[in-house]
Amino acid sequence: MHPTVHAKTTPDKAAYIMAATGETVTYKELDERSNQLAHLFRDAGLKAGDSIAIFMENNARYYEICWAAQRAGLYYTAIPSRLTAGEVAYIAADCGARMFFTSTALACVGELVTGNHLPKIERKFIIGGEMAGYEDFISARAGFPTTPIADETSGTDMLYSSGTTGRPKGVRHALTGAPIEEPGALVGLAMLLYGMDDKTIYLSPAPLYHAAPLRWSMGVQRLGGTVVVMEHFDAEESLKLIQKHKITHSQWVPTMFVRMLKMPEAVRLKYDVSSLKVAIHAAAPCPIPVKEQMIEWWGPVIFEYYAGSEGNGFCALTSEEWLAHKGSVGKALNAITHICDDEGNELPVGEAGTIYFESESNFEYHNDPKKTAESRHPQHPTWSTLGDIGKVDAEGYVYLTDRKAFMIISGGVNIYPQEAENLLVMHPKVADVAVIGVPNEDFGEEVKAVVQPVSWADVGPEFEAELLEYCRAQLSAIKCPRSVDFEEELPRHPTGKLYKRLIRDRYWGNRDSKIV
Repeated sequence: MHPTVHAKTTPDKAAYIMAATGETVTYKELDERSNQLAHLFRDAGLKAGDSIAIFMENNARYYEICWAAQRAGLYYTAIPSRLTAGEVAYIAADCGARMFFTSTALACVGELVTGNHLPKIERKFIIGGEMAGYEDFISARAGFPTTPIADETSGTDMLYSSGTTGRPKGVRHALTGAPIEEPGALVGLAMLLYGMDDKTIYLSPAPLYHAAPLRWSMGVQRLGGTVVVMEHFDAEESLKLIQKHKITHSQWVPTMFVRMLKMPEAVRLKYDVSSLKVAIHAAAPCPIPVKEQMIEWWGPVIFEYYAGSEGNGFCALTSEEWLAHKGSVGKALNAITHICDDEGNELPVGEAGTIYFESESNFEYHNDPKKTAESRHPQHPTWSTLGDIGKVDAEGYVYLTDRKAFMIISGGVNIYPQEAENLLVMHPKVADVAVIGVPNEDFGEEVKAVVQPVSWADVGPEFEAELLEYCRAQLSAIKCPRSVDFEEELPRHPTGKLYKRLIRDRYWGNRDSKIV
């Protein structure tokens, strides 16, 4: 299972299609171009276990670079395209990249990532034009043969957290030394849980630098299916693409569902989505009303999973299971779930605590042994956590409460803001919301909502009062915001995660605050 196999059996089949431009790359082209790049890596002295960094928007060269690194035994780090030059330089240096790839679309940032920032970078490449200090990607690749390198071996991604709770940390797994065709656990899950095969037509609406879009879409290419890649997410455009390409499988985050549901009903219902067999969502908690409406609209094709780049646990469930366990993210399929208090003691069924997975996963946070140690249970080294709080029911279904780092402590009471966020985002005049803790002299922290309105014309004291009353009518007073501020746009990661750290920093300034 590998694009090189499909290049022999179905050479002219589309490995992927760029949604906006229509550019199609066949399996033959993907195989040949990734072979050329693998030769370039070896010619430059890169060997198995070395690293490269990719700083690009979704474009047609992305998979070519990733598959070249995979077949050359390299670690490939995909860097989020919205980061600043300093953040990009930090990740590229931290991962030990010896080559750096960017595009003219990000040239203004790439140009600032100089040799002074990246002392270990030996060669830098630009796609789509010219830039001082960078080699032309196409020209450099063209000088090498399209046949495989002699010493192919499996490489893998080394991806960084989104930085929503502090500085990004790289998740590194040991290389296996396996043949490049060996599929790995994710492909097995794709086949077993979601029925993916060579007939799959997969819509990927999210940035490829994120773990889920990159890994799942490359999994589709291992199986010989076709990936349709959106350069940028747009709610109506995604529905057009489902209809146009007869999409069978797709992956989303809850904010995408919210944006689709807030379109006029006439717009939503004019597109044929009946080809969808599976619509997967993950990355962030989904409000119960949002998921109810999506299942009512698309049918029982909504599948959810909960996992992280760390690969320490994988929970999943179907629409039918979710309807019977509303709010759950599923049962752990490859691990044993443990819910523990702050001292590491296991808690009974139904009580919330830190979620640990007992598994054989052996990950580490690159160059950060402290964070690696903090992710392990104090008494059980094979138990690890992603830092989430949750509970399990009597049947073993996991329910997320919130990130531990997002917890608000007000007057000694622990408050998890996710519940208020899930409620407020359903208000028809709210486009997005973050609920955070802000300084309070008497209670330490108090609850505040920061709202992105659908229309800025609504902003004012009356709208604030309306939102506070809306919340109080459905939640206990302790969980409700005491005030509302408005922002034209919240700093939300394209993968659906909020940069709460950035929002909190505006309120705390130099005052003491836990890092979130």
